[in-house]
Order: sequence, then C-alpha cells, then structure tokens
Amino acid sequence: MFAEERQQKIAELVAGTGRVSVTMLAERFRITTETVRRDLATLENTGTVRRVHGGAVAADRFSTTEESINERTIQRPDQKMRIAQAALALIPQATSGSILLDAGSTTEALADLLSRRAAVVPSATDSGAELVVITHAVPIAAKLSTAPGIALQILGGRVRGLTQAAVGQSTVEAAQRMRPDIAFIGTNGIHPSFGLSTPDPEEAAVKAAFVHSARRIVVLADSSKLDAETLVQFASLKDLDTLITDSEPGPELAAALTEAGVDVVIA
Repeated sequence: MFAEERQQKIAELVAGTGRVSVTMLAERFRITTETVRRDLATLENTGTVRRVHGGAVAADRFSTTEESINERTIQRPDQKMRIAQAALALIPQATSGSILLDAGSTTEALADLLSRRAAVVPSATDSGAELVVITHAVPIAAKLSTAPGIALQILGGRVRGLTQAAVGQSTVEAAQRMRPDIAFIGTNGIHPSFGLSTPDPEEAAVKAAFVHSARRIVVLADSSKLDAETLVQFASLKDLDTLITDSEPGPELAAALTEAGVDVVIA
C-alpha cells in the first residue's frame, strides 16, 4: 500500500471514530510505530488530524472546542437515548428521593424519559412523597416543570447561552449546600489519566461542585467522549461510581476505570 493511500485510510478512521492510537494503526496496517508517527505528522501538517499522546484525534477536537446544546442534541440520538434509558432504570419509580441532572444533551434525554414516565406511572404523591429533581439547565427545567410527582428545584446563576445552563459562584455555592442521592453528570471528555473535563472553566466549577456534593455519581457519556481531553478537569475517575456509555472503552481507559472501582454499564 502506498503511503498516500494508507494516510487517506488513517484520516477516514480518525473521522469515523474521533481518535486512533499509534499501536492500533501499526497493527492494522502492519507497519512500524515509527512509520505511523510519520504518517500522523504528515496528516497533521495538512490539517487533517491533531496528534496527541499515543495517537491522534480529529483536527476539530481542540481542548476548547465546544458545540452548542442545540447542535449536540441532534448528534448520536440513538446512543444517547440508550444511555438515558439505562440511567432511568437507576431512579426508583414510586419512592421519594433526590437526583441532580447536570446540563447536557444526554441528561436532557434522561429528563425527557423521566417526564414521560411521570405522566404514565402512578406517582408517589398519593402517599405524600415526591422525587426532588435539582438542575441548573434551562431545557431540563422546562421539560420537568409540570411533571407530576416531581418537585423541581432550579439552581440560579448567569445562564451561559452555549449550554443554556446557569454558571457562576452562586450556582456553585447552591450546589455545595445540597446532598442529592444521585447526580447524573455530563462530560466533554473522559480520559484514563486526565479524568473528566470540559472546555469552560465556569462549567467545570459547577460540575466539580456537583461531583463533590452528591452521594452517588453517575456519568452519562456516549463513546465519542471516551479517551477525549478538553481544557479543564473537573473530576478524577476515582470520584465516579458508574459510567453509562454506548460502547466498550478502549483497553487503557477500561483498565483505569477498573482500577478506580467504576462500574461500567454498556447501553
């Protein structure tokens, strides 16, 4: 295979999966790791990929790259719905309790399912109990504001237009004063060594407060977030209890999750 043809196939792999490793490419094309690195250097020079430790990612996956909530909502809808359905199973149907829903397209899908379930399942309000749902996300609050059997609490702050979520010191302080039973957290990246990260420092501060406040931390992340790093870390893998995703993590991330004692659910 000519170098140009191989590089084209590498570029297609990166575009399709978001990330490739040097070892995987060497095995796939039966070439040395040095040849792989030269190919990746060539592709980086043309703006096709961006080299990272151990491999390469798509050129548009910079540490500060962030899409709006509207853009993310229409991406990978089937995978996000499966993840949301697995998360819904962790929320008791007819008992009181409290959960926290972080901003994000997958947590928004969970809010959708929770609202639908509340409409058709006999609520716990007959016995005076309600499920308390805490959120700082405007779209999630809108979906749950009239759901029967749900007591909605909104954390205030400055609403960030890109994510439609409240951020700032008042949001962080409000989160620190609560201790929900389960926090369902979104992330822009989950990495073996860097942990969970997001591009914006204010979003990261709120997420960190959520992680430190809740009794149980469940991360909802589709496979495009696996092995990804963005600018600001807000949690380590050891802070997590459960990861719900749609694909088996790669060997390095899987080993790190096991070492951290994280329960991985494949939806």
